[in-house]
Amino acid sequence: MPEIPGIPETPAASAPFKQRLREAFNELQVGQTFTYRRTFTEGDVALFCGVTGDLNPYHQDDLFARESWFGRRIIPGLLTGSMLTHIGGMIGFLATEMHFEYLAPVYIGDTITCTVTFVEKDAEKRRFVGEGRAVNQHGAEVLRARFSGFPSQIRLAR
Repeated sequence: MPEIPGIPETPAASAPFKQRLREAFNELQVGQTFTYRRTFTEGDVALFCGVTGDLNPYHQDDLFARESWFGRRIIPGLLTGSMLTHIGGMIGFLATEMHFEYLAPVYIGDTITCTVTFVEKDAEKRRFVGEGRAVNQHGAEVLRARFSGFPSQIRLAR
């Protein structure tokens, strides 16, 4: 296992763990797609803002948001982006890099469909590059993402 930056002595992974990583890397293929859909609720926003400390008035203050160009409170961008982490968790994907582009607001009550597609496989570095796309219930694209990392234990049926 390569040295982990910031950790002086990276412990060696066990042989069974390394084998599981090889199997997961070989199992995941370029072009493979995973999808997750959910409807965001008031509770989702409250929990997310409470955990992250994101007390932005666009997410918390009805009056402020109503007077803004959004017309009402919006979902935190990273809450929408976290849909990728749900998919990543289901395939045991450990991201090493993530980039988000927020294209349109997401409101409480919106149903968002997130699709992740793996677009690049680098056998030498043992990493994948994926792209994410999220659309709302009207088909409007609200988020684009690009990320890289590696799978460790794929738990989703194809």
